[in-house]
Amino acid sequence: MLYSSGRFLAVRAATTIHAPPRARGLALRGKRRELQIPGHLEPPSYDSLTGLRARPSAPPVRRVILRKGRMPPAIGGGLAGSELRPRRGRCAPQAVRAVGRDTVPPVAARRLKRPAWSSRHLEAAGRWATLAVVTLLSFATRFHRLDQPAHICWDETHFGKMGSYYINRTFFFDVHPPLGKMLIGLAGYLSGYDGTFLFEKPGDSYKHHSYMGMRGFCAFLGSWLIPFAYLTVLDLSKSFPAALLTAALLTFDTGCLTLSQYILLDPILMFFIMAAMLSMVKYNSCADRPFSAPWWFWLSLTGISLAGALGVKFVGLFIILQVGLNTISDLWHLFGDLSLSLVTVGKHLTARILCLIVLPLVLYVTIFAVHVMVLNKSGPGDGFFSSAFQARLSGNSLHNASIPEHLAYGSVITVKNLRMAIGYLHSHRHLYPEGVGARQQQVTTYLHKDYNNLWIIKKHNTNTDPLDPSFPVEFVRHGDIIRLEHKETTRNLHSHYHEAPLTRKHYQVTGYGINGTGDSNDFWRIEVVNRKFGNRIKVLRSRIRLIHLVTGCVLGSSGKILPKWGWEQLEVTCTPYLKETANSIWNIEDHINPKLPNISLDVLQPSFSEILLESHMVMIRGNNGLKPKDNEFTSKPWHWPINYQGLRFSGANDTDFRVYLLGNPVVWWLNLVSIVLYLLSGSTVAIAMQRGVQLPAELEGLTRVLLRGGGQLLLGWMLHYFPFFLMGRILYFHHYFPAMLFSSMLTGILWDTLLRLCAWGLASSPMGSRIHAVGILSLLLAAAYSFYLFHPLAYGMVGPLAQEPESPMAGLRWLESWEF
Repeated sequence: MLYSSGRFLAVRAATTIHAPPRARGLALRGKRRELQIPGHLEPPSYDSLTGLRARPSAPPVRRVILRKGRMPPAIGGGLAGSELRPRRGRCAPQAVRAVGRDTVPPVAARRLKRPAWSSRHLEAAGRWATLAVVTLLSFATRFHRLDQPAHICWDETHFGKMGSYYINRTFFFDVHPPLGKMLIGLAGYLSGYDGTFLFEKPGDSYKHHSYMGMRGFCAFLGSWLIPFAYLTVLDLSKSFPAALLTAALLTFDTGCLTLSQYILLDPILMFFIMAAMLSMVKYNSCADRPFSAPWWFWLSLTGISLAGALGVKFVGLFIILQVGLNTISDLWHLFGDLSLSLVTVGKHLTARILCLIVLPLVLYVTIFAVHVMVLNKSGPGDGFFSSAFQARLSGNSLHNASIPEHLAYGSVITVKNLRMAIGYLHSHRHLYPEGVGARQQQVTTYLHKDYNNLWIIKKHNTNTDPLDPSFPVEFVRHGDIIRLEHKETTRNLHSHYHEAPLTRKHYQVTGYGINGTGDSNDFWRIEVVNRKFGNRIKVLRSRIRLIHLVTGCVLGSSGKILPKWGWEQLEVTCTPYLKETANSIWNIEDHINPKLPNISLDVLQPSFSEILLESHMVMIRGNNGLKPKDNEFTSKPWHWPINYQGLRFSGANDTDFRVYLLGNPVVWWLNLVSIVLYLLSGSTVAIAMQRGVQLPAELEGLTRVLLRGGGQLLLGWMLHYFPFFLMGRILYFHHYFPAMLFSSMLTGILWDTLLRLCAWGLASSPMGSRIHAVGILSLLLAAAYSFYLFHPLAYGMVGPLAQEPESPMAGLRWLESWEF
């Protein structure tokens, strides 16, 4: 059966045609068409549609019956069942199976006519013009009023500042990989920004500083989300209306628009996620031409996009998981194709390993290499990293430093916890509040260099000054009993049986005594991990533990953040559990003792692999440690799909320029309804097909689009949404937007399919031929009109708040939780 341009020809040979067997299929160029004829035929003569040539000796055909019929209704260029091309792993152009080697007799071949060149060109020009309009509209909405407001909005204070750090080559710490901030810094540098703006807090005016380059870069990448989604849906469904509806939903969503207009990581992350999704869909569509140039291009571009997504945020792992599942499924089908040799299957496997594993890893490591090379000056992120890491930073106290090698009594030291992102043993003059253990001086850990990190190491049973020139140098050894006196407050490191502030069954650690005079609860035994008694303690290299002499507990840090009374520093406890963990192991970092000779610290600088490993451990630890602060505006994952709560980007009263991150409610609630409808309709169709129900031929193509294309998008939505329920870190509304992209694409495919099904079911009704066009047009107009109503949320509002009756936004506050 041959489908072509909405009609089909059924060719059936009534008698046997004798010819030597040759081939089993016919490769038709353009859209795949199927032709089945019993018997054996000689190769057909050359035809303008098939591109095949017949031999002159082909025997005549006695009788050929041509039947002509109509395709099922397909409004707007949709697919019927036979027009869908399932992916098959072949090493040559996709062939269509037939009984004989050659399947088109010369008579039939001559009857096939190529569509007029003008109509084909017109159709292609129309598709390119539509893509151009979609892209221009996307850029126009994203760049409109990009300079407003001319002050810091929300997280611009973080990522703009980090862009400045790259320009100034100052080392900093962030919980996300560096690519996004690196690109923001590059955009600022190329647009004339000098990196001198402080980015202190939201609301600070940019004044004369050049910020448009960084905002413009984020808006540029955010603008590409719409054409990427358009092309992805077009490839999955082969339906122009489905792609157009998807593009409209994303173009007219106020939330997606708002995120794209500011100096944030989100538009950069979503750009790479959508690029990976589009590239994956494209190389899937090239499955009938494996190892061709387009196939290699899209496969390699998928790997590059995966590296980009992971290089911006660890959320990029979700799109990596989706591409990985698609690849496993693809290879499994190739392995089951017995027409392929194992050598060919091995080539497919090797190609995917190279492009989807090796290439992304190389690019990801390269990103960190550039990051480490550029940020070579000491900065606010030093304290998050080990002493050896800090020794490589210019301007750090450990860089090119010379300090005494062995610890001695009387030395002024800093004590650093070996667990990543814990910091230095610290104290200050503030006391623990009433009801929190003993009301004595607080002891915490602090991530930054500070004078309150300094301690003096002394013997436990004497107050004599070890630095007195008349006393000989006495080194601290493994197993010695010591006191640690806080240099700024002269109180001793102390513990007792009072419970720790936050961690149950751990003991409180305090500063106690006056001018170094305290009691026996100030005594600690210093032990070097895996060393014998009597060995000297080396600065930086010895891993030590401090055992409290009276209670037998071990000094450590729980890593928990103290409330505001503890200045949101980290809790220090004395744990009765003696198991060796990173929380209870320390090293001596700074070491000042004028009576000792110094050694160079150049030998401590780590290798790149050690830097890479440490960076990831610190980032993971920092991510897990992100907890909501008092009165901080956060949200929960179940809030997101229902658009329950927005996020204030700028302004708080009627005199401020207010920007409020909130999804277009018509778009978001339509997406939510679409997910439910898809689960119902997709499950119904899947169960029916599994039970052997024979669907009409007119519906096969639509159900295949629904299950395959829609299933791919539903998987993307689930992978980018449900993992957040398992996360213990602080969450915000903007974390849902990658999942929102997939739900919008699913909405486009679902409603296009449902409306086609309605049109098919009502074919006999006068409305049947128009229901699809009317339905799509209604959805487009609804999205556009709702954008007209809610666009002030993204572009800015001034005047009374929405809860005021005279506010122009008063009638649009559909939920009480919306605070614009």
